[in-house]
Amino acid sequence: MSTKNLSNQEAYDKLKELAESIDYAIFETNLGARPTHVIPMSTKKCDQEGSLWFLSNKDSDHNSFIHKDKDVQLLYSKPTAMEYMSIYGQAFIYNDLETIKKLYTTSDDAWFNGPTDPNITAIKVVPQEAHYWDTKDGMITTLFKMGLGALTGNKQDLGESGDLDL
Repeated sequence: MSTKNLSNQEAYDKLKELAESIDYAIFETNLGARPTHVIPMSTKKCDQEGSLWFLSNKDSDHNSFIHKDKDVQLLYSKPTAMEYMSIYGQAFIYNDLETIKKLYTTSDDAWFNGPTDPNITAIKVVPQEAHYWDTKDGMITTLFKMGLGALTGNKQDLGESGDLDL
């Protein structure tokens, strides 16, 4: 796997591509404790600045941990495409109805009583560090290339990984 660090627009494009393609992130809070607190959360949006948005219940454990410590880790994983991304950043909680309405979809009805539900909040994660792994060819082709490399002894192009400097 080759290293390709990305910056500026390329970094933003890769972050947006992977976050939207993978959708669900493992959202980790309470980073200074053992164990940390983790929960799967659907990415609602990647905005123009590269911040990632989520919806959450105001009384949730992760909201409580964010109020104490804004540091969070997001882990994105799509094994079938062999795409992965790790983001470390700071989380901020928003309660305004306009922001929530922009993020809300009907699939959120499983957790909330519409966008005006008094228990709903939006979480904005501002990335400080990010790293990605992307095979570009998907799992089957990558596994084939790995096998070919093992048989022939020749290195195969298995994709790229690198830092995202936003």
